[in-house]
Amino acid sequence: MLLEIKDLWVYYGEALAVSGVNICVKERSVVALLGSNGAGKTTILRTISGLIKPDRGEMRFDGSLINGLKAHEIAKLGITLCPEGRHVFPNLTVMENLLMGAFMRKDKEGIKDDLRWIFKLFPILEKRIGQMGITLSGGEQQMLVLGRAMMSRPKLLLLDEPSLGLSPLFVDIITETIRSFNEKGAAILLVEQNIKIALRLAGWCYLLETGKITAEGKMKELFKDKSVEEAYLGRVT
Repeated sequence: MLLEIKDLWVYYGEALAVSGVNICVKERSVVALLGSNGAGKTTILRTISGLIKPDRGEMRFDGSLINGLKAHEIAKLGITLCPEGRHVFPNLTVMENLLMGAFMRKDKEGIKDDLRWIFKLFPILEKRIGQMGITLSGGEQQMLVLGRAMMSRPKLLLLDEPSLGLSPLFVDIITETIRSFNEKGAAILLVEQNIKIALRLAGWCYLLETGKITAEGKMKELFKDKSVEEAYLGRVT
């Protein structure tokens, strides 16, 4: 098992955000973590990446305990968080943003190969290579953020709402890009409000409500349940 979380509890001060969560992610798999706003999805991703310290529970990555490790130490192990909100480095160019994703790598030829692969996926980024990241459109910034994340060659990619605020055209591009990342070898833990995207990508799913896992199972089988279908698919426009 690549990622194994057991009995995870997280508090913000005295407020309970996540309680007793158990999650597993296998190598090269795509797992969806679904729930309404405020359910605790982002908290879980931030805890896995080391930005938040768990109050209780155990997190193991590749068999090693990662509780208590700092964010940069977790990143070195092969976990990359792609946060909600398209956080590009505004005063860096497209190329500089991409290279920031590879700042811990020493394999110069591998970095060049990955840049060629990113530009093949996103030709528009190669055309904008010298532009400042902040000058890109919303969809182009999301491409840049995803490309930067993959430049670290993660074993596990944590994606928080990658389609948020994008046009249907860019949503399709991002969906196929995530599939390409998975085919290249990255396991993915996906938080996504657009359930149709999750259905296209994920094999396994966890449903989260008020900080607790209320259901889990194979994605398509789980959504055969009428109550689940109405609660989640009914919201999709």
